[in-house]
Amino acid sequence: MKTALITGGAARIGAQIVKTLHHNQFNIIIHCNQSKDKAQLLCDELNSIRANSVEIVLGNLNNIDELDSLVSSIKSIDLLVNNASVFYPKSVEDSEMKDWDDVININLKAPFFLSKGLSKTLSKNDGSIINIIDIHSERPLKKHAIYNISKAGLKMLTQTLAKELAPRIRVNGVSPGSILWPQDSAEISEDDKNLMLERIALHRQGSPQDIADTVLFLANSNYITGQIINIDGGRTLNQ
Repeated sequence: MKTALITGGAARIGAQIVKTLHHNQFNIIIHCNQSKDKAQLLCDELNSIRANSVEIVLGNLNNIDELDSLVSSIKSIDLLVNNASVFYPKSVEDSEMKDWDDVININLKAPFFLSKGLSKTLSKNDGSIINIIDIHSERPLKKHAIYNISKAGLKMLTQTLAKELAPRIRVNGVSPGSILWPQDSAEISEDDKNLMLERIALHRQGSPQDIADTVLFLANSNYITGQIINIDGGRTLNQ
């Protein structure tokens, strides 16, 4: 039975990836930082279905010591899903050094060093890495300067790792379009939501299950590497 580590796996898209992989006979390591209660509820739910199949690891991916400790705690792994991400609006003019560090460290630096640190055990198991990117890695989202840069970097990281870690490790990416509406400081108005839906060819949002199904597909596709799949309902046709 294979083991998957999903960063930011306690809620939203990450939680759906966890559930889908678990349903398909993966043992799961849920990483979380501030969502420990949600992670525990999800862990208990899935362990009630299959005992001792899910565990939780804590760690602030913005802290290199905690990131290294997370890597050291993983003894064997077949699939790494770099899902954890920071998303909030900041124009170029409003961006500060702290914003750069917060977003780049979690969205790009952490996936790089997690992939590097876990590459030996992934290689032993002919494993794979799947990065959750964003369609705005291709065309920038206004007022999200550092976020755009981080996801463009994650796209290049995916392709770079696919070349450097081959032939024993496959590395692919999934780029969501509009899946869930942003929350908290990133929340948008109803008018903006309607405008966004009009630009999607299918005129509707996707769901976390769409992303999870694609992760599962890539995890099981032994002759695919270096590829990035847009799950966007045709949004990129109109960008």
